[in-house]
Amino acid sequence: MSEAVREASKKGRPEFRNVGIGDITSKYRMPPSAIVSILHRVSGAGLFLFLPFLLYLLQQSLVSEISFEHFRGIVDNPFAKIILLGLSWAYLHHFVAGVRHLFMDNHIALDKDAAQKTARWVLVISLALTVLVGLKLFGVF
Repeated sequence: MSEAVREASKKGRPEFRNVGIGDITSKYRMPPSAIVSILHRVSGAGLFLFLPFLLYLLQQSLVSEISFEHFRGIVDNPFAKIILLGLSWAYLHHFVAGVRHLFMDNHIALDKDAAQKTARWVLVISLALTVLVGLKLFGVF
């Protein structure tokens, strides 16, 4: 064996390990555009999964006045209101992030600084609209 091969085998191979979820959440700081992207996917998946349930409830509430009053009573439950608030956030966030993507498809705000700024606006607008829906849902106004 040549001297170079012996030295290479003594050094060993570098050790690579997988990055766990704890490393991602504690060590790395994601930019706002990454957070918006992940939340856009989560909200879309949530809307997709709850859509059959919501359509069923809509169908059953339109059958008669009695069924409408029955489902109205269900929605008065605070737990149901929290679920509706979560679905409202999912819809509003998905909508606002979708508008942001439409602007980006038209080559508006594609550079890094503008993308981070629009991502922050998506978070602010969707949360503000969700707060308004929550206030209306819980009867503040």
